[in-house]
Amino acid sequence: MSAPARQSLVIADVVETTRRLIRHDTTNPPGETAACTMWLRDQLSDAGLHTRVVSGDRDRPNLVARLEGRGEAPPLVLHAHTDVVPTAGQPWSRPAFSGDLVPDGRGGQEIWGRGAVDMKGPLAMMTAALHRLSSEQEPPAGDVVLAVVSDEEAGSTAGASYLLREHPELFDGARYAIGEEGGAGLDLDGALRVHPVVVAEKRACWLRVTLRGPAGHGSRVAGADTAVRRLTRLLSALEPGGLPPVVTPVVERLLTALHGRLSGPAAAACARLREDPSDGAALDALPARDAQYFRSVVRHSVNPTVLRGGVATNVLPAEITVELDGRLLPGPYPPERFVKDLSELVGFPLDAEVLVLGEEMPEPAFDGFYETLAGILAEKDPGGVPVPMMTTASTDARLFAQLGITCFGWTPLLLPAGAPHRWLLHTPDERVPVDALRFGADCFETLLRCYR
Repeated sequence: MSAPARQSLVIADVVETTRRLIRHDTTNPPGETAACTMWLRDQLSDAGLHTRVVSGDRDRPNLVARLEGRGEAPPLVLHAHTDVVPTAGQPWSRPAFSGDLVPDGRGGQEIWGRGAVDMKGPLAMMTAALHRLSSEQEPPAGDVVLAVVSDEEAGSTAGASYLLREHPELFDGARYAIGEEGGAGLDLDGALRVHPVVVAEKRACWLRVTLRGPAGHGSRVAGADTAVRRLTRLLSALEPGGLPPVVTPVVERLLTALHGRLSGPAAAACARLREDPSDGAALDALPARDAQYFRSVVRHSVNPTVLRGGVATNVLPAEITVELDGRLLPGPYPPERFVKDLSELVGFPLDAEVLVLGEEMPEPAFDGFYETLAGILAEKDPGGVPVPMMTTASTDARLFAQLGITCFGWTPLLLPAGAPHRWLLHTPDERVPVDALRFGADCFETLLRCYR
């Protein structure tokens, strides 16, 4: 059993912990998280948890803390990252690393600062819940393993990738892991308060496509076999956003859940999208942000992001390169098939080099643990709707999944319907309501007490 926790610890207060974490500038790059991580290590050690610092880079250490359980269930993994994305060039209304408490205009308060949502606030929820169980000497059914990692915002090389490659034994026996939701959320014009339970995420497949053709004088109309005409065909083919849409089981369940709780045009749109994900009129009936989300999760998506070529305005280039940010739907889908399908879409064979290929995620799990997460949200907020979701980005879940651990993204926040906070990660004026953090800490505490 863990040693008794000190009652004066900062991590007893989810609000103050969030503010302290934000005040550590852990911008990545360079991603120097050591001071933040060591402060949290001391807090968790004093709370009675066993802690271990694991690092291949002294400026970017990882922390693993363990709350011993009763041995009646497999270990449960909670994972969070301490690094944050840059704020340079963003028009912040307040200092980005102040952790200011600011009135929200509705009688409550918000904590402002980079990392409030992604993901120092959620990390504070986890540590507050662990502190409560430790201080009350009520061990959970199984060990709870908290992995606090660095470098998530820059590829996880020094963070979860290093930790799981060099020390997988720290997670032996774990069956489930909970991390961030990766910005998953729905607007729905404020008609419904949605609680995402992320069961799937897309994986990156970044390509560099090289287009070649005869050079020539810029005054003459380019021939069909020139690089510039091939570029035009490529960009035109990708304009809808990627390959043709399909409805995966996750999106089908999401649309079904929304249809059952919505009314009017929004409900009809969900029903129509379930039958035909390319239904443009149905997408237009949804808020723009939601339509963008659904366009992204029903296809292997592609965005041209970097173009290079040409040496002079009046010379047709012989070679143009285009970098493509591809995001693949869950399930087995090799990059060779991706390039082949893109080639068929464009109408000519693509000379494509794979720049980045993310880890393949397993099929989503809708088992008893998913029902536990959804049930806690339904119990704590009867007016909200827990729904399964796919995140369009990738998180450290892709790495924990390689150990055979079933991963979920779960950031329980009690927010007004249609509130913007879930979309504020990586943006200026990132902030989170105080009451939302307290709600999340309570949800995590309930999970640690009831999971089996």
